[in-house]
Amino acid sequence: MENSSQPATENWAPLFFTIWTGQAFSLFGSALVQFALVWWLTQKTGSATVLATSTIAALLPQIIAGPFAGALVDRWNRRIIMIGADTSIALATVMLVYLFATNQIQVWHIYALAVIRSLGGAFHQPAMTSSTSLMVPDKHLARVAGANQTLQGLSGVFAPPLGALLLELISTQNVLLIDIGTGALAILPLLFISIPELPRHVLQANGTLKKTSYSHDLREGFAYVVRWKGLFGLMILAMILNFLLIPSSSFLPLVITKIFNGGAAELGWTESLFGAGIIAGGITLSIWGGFKRRIVTSFSGIIGIGLGIVLTGLVPSNMFYLLLAASLLIGFMQVFANGPLMAIMQSSVAPDMQGRVFSLLGAGATAMMPLSLLIAGPISDRLGIRFWYIFGGSICILMTIASTFVPAIMNIENNNKITQAPIVE
Repeated sequence: MENSSQPATENWAPLFFTIWTGQAFSLFGSALVQFALVWWLTQKTGSATVLATSTIAALLPQIIAGPFAGALVDRWNRRIIMIGADTSIALATVMLVYLFATNQIQVWHIYALAVIRSLGGAFHQPAMTSSTSLMVPDKHLARVAGANQTLQGLSGVFAPPLGALLLELISTQNVLLIDIGTGALAILPLLFISIPELPRHVLQANGTLKKTSYSHDLREGFAYVVRWKGLFGLMILAMILNFLLIPSSSFLPLVITKIFNGGAAELGWTESLFGAGIIAGGITLSIWGGFKRRIVTSFSGIIGIGLGIVLTGLVPSNMFYLLLAASLLIGFMQVFANGPLMAIMQSSVAPDMQGRVFSLLGAGATAMMPLSLLIAGPISDRLGIRFWYIFGGSICILMTIASTFVPAIMNIENNNKITQAPIVE
């Protein structure tokens, strides 16, 4: 298969960014809701188990359903999928508003909403990502990825304090109403702007074309990834790096309290510098676009993240400012690691396979989160909280450098043809 010329037109920007802006409002609204619900659970129960369970409820649906949702994303109209996902989440939030307003809310209701939002995300995220490559010219994909990273950084910096302020001024159900409004802003452009559709047919043994079945599409997606050595290698590398780096953010409160004897203020400053780094990196990538070879930009970003993680583990306890610098560096470099990698996938993977590929990548990366924490936690308790930062960051750097000697990975942008026989029904 080959990523053929994209259907993007010269006037792509107004159409795409109209949809993108609606999605941006929805993302910010979701961040507000996430903060409000976590705070409600914290005040209501004060239980770490409850918070952990809510996190699991938000992760498992994407891990389990993600690979199966991807095949449906490639079969169905992606615009309708996004409308359906956003609408389902909004309706579930409406029900939660009613439960809060009538004082009937229970902890399990929050779990249920987390599951619904996660299932919606399992469909919405690959649909939006794969639609981007159909609407945006290839040369602008890295810049759009930079804009997406900037948006995430802004959401991470401003949503928590704004959420805290709103909870002081208005009730929880009114904060949830904001999310419903921003969800409507995401749906509205999709009602009027079309997204290119791709035919789904397969070559039969007699030489004729036939519409593919779901089982065929599911098998084809796995085969596509496994048989393309560069793509498969890059996805495995991303999963391993996620495994190594995820604990660094989860253990940050312990670093602040145990090593630097800090409190909430120091943690807030560290997270704010991380968000500022993402914003700065996103703006830089949006303007610059990265190196001509996107894989070089991505690997440079990953090495930069590794250096920042190692620095976090080595900073003396009397040099808190170096921890802030490391946090800024990690945020900045995260953009250059993730943005070009997404652009590589969007430009190299065949358009009619992107839903499945992005779903597999997302499910694999998400699955690393609980697995990594289960292993890193006991190791850090035994060997010290600094150990995982130094170990994980160092291995991250070494694996990335080693990957530069793998031709299949380094040449993935110039090797977007799969030399595999099509699956015949």
